[in-house]
Amino acid sequence: MPFARLATATTPTCHIGLGLAAVGRPGYINLGRDDDLGADRTVDTLRTRTHELLDAAYAQGVRYIDAARSYGRSEEFLADWLKNRPNVTDVVVGSKWGYTYTADWTTDAEKHEVKDHSPATYERQRAETDALLGDRLDLYQIHSVTPDSPALTDKELHAQLAGAAARGVTVGFSTSGPAQADAIRAALDITVDGERLFRTVQSTYNALETSAGPALTEAHDAGLTVIVKEGMANGRLADPHAPDALKAVAEETSYGCDAVALALILHQPWAGVVLSGAATSAHLASNLHAAAVDLDEDHLARLATLAKDPQTYWAERAALPWH
Repeated sequence: MPFARLATATTPTCHIGLGLAAVGRPGYINLGRDDDLGADRTVDTLRTRTHELLDAAYAQGVRYIDAARSYGRSEEFLADWLKNRPNVTDVVVGSKWGYTYTADWTTDAEKHEVKDHSPATYERQRAETDALLGDRLDLYQIHSVTPDSPALTDKELHAQLAGAAARGVTVGFSTSGPAQADAIRAALDITVDGERLFRTVQSTYNALETSAGPALTEAHDAGLTVIVKEGMANGRLADPHAPDALKAVAEETSYGCDAVALALILHQPWAGVVLSGAATSAHLASNLHAAAVDLDEDHLARLATLAKDPQTYWAERAALPWH
């Protein structure tokens, strides 16, 4: 299993991954994006930025890279980087299918992505991913499974995914929305020929949204690798937007709010990989300080007060504009 490579890695940051959602396309919902990227967001400019981030991440010990079909040209940018660095053989590469990017490299599209978990979409996007990443793809995940997703009940799709697993690709799923825990538990029950189908789960978990925690514990105990996304709550846990309790803990630990927010997730015993969604090398370096943050029981108790009702959290997330 590819994540065994992370288990034997010795870098302090090997359990922090780099997600490419913020740099694979010109528009996204992260706060502060206009300052991070500026006005120049051509394909070549973001390709260069992505490669710079990948270089910086690898040099600082990051060994998991996360892309998706709907992250604009993230797979293309990553494939170019891997091709130009043939000696980089120890990274674990994950991508996702289930959303189609529809913004046509703009920031003001009516729809930026369209969700479809059908077997036909899987076949099409699997071929597209294979054309770019080929045998460098380690993990292929269903993008944003919710309790009503047909991906949880479609036996034809399950057979296709089991076939991919038999050919050596690890199969996983990601979740989103206020009922993440229900989706995780439903996915854990899926088997093909008596074998559990999914080997990884990627979910949103952060200081503001902790509702998936018990289900992620169950997934970890069942043998799945847990990947955490949106640890910064799309910028809401970074300066200057961070809540006062987080700012206070950051000041006491002498690290940034972003590092503390990610350290809180790394503290969870079930967290296998925690993603940084940094769009600049400076922010990436600050995020990676999470591996050095030492949170005591008082810090943890104060940060626990920040958790919101999941319905409230996801409603606020849905209201964030695309920048």
